[in-house]
Amino acid sequence: MKKASEFTEEEIKRLEDEINSMSQIDMARHRRFAEIGNPMFRLDLPLHEKFAKRFKELGGFTPEISKAIK
Repeated sequence: MKKASEFTEEEIKRLEDEINSMSQIDMARHRRFAEIGNPMFRLDLPLHEKFAKRFKELGGFTPEISKAIK
């Protein structure tokens, strides 16, 4: 797994752009099925906060979303 210090600014920016372009259902799928070590959920990177904030703004996990992504 890549160390936090090994991520370039461009990689972080690309991932931030990806987060900003995701729909609520995309984010729910990503959150449920992402592999361990996914940069968007690593606590040593700033992306997890951006992901959580955007997902919450979009409505987060709802029962309907949860059923839709089984």
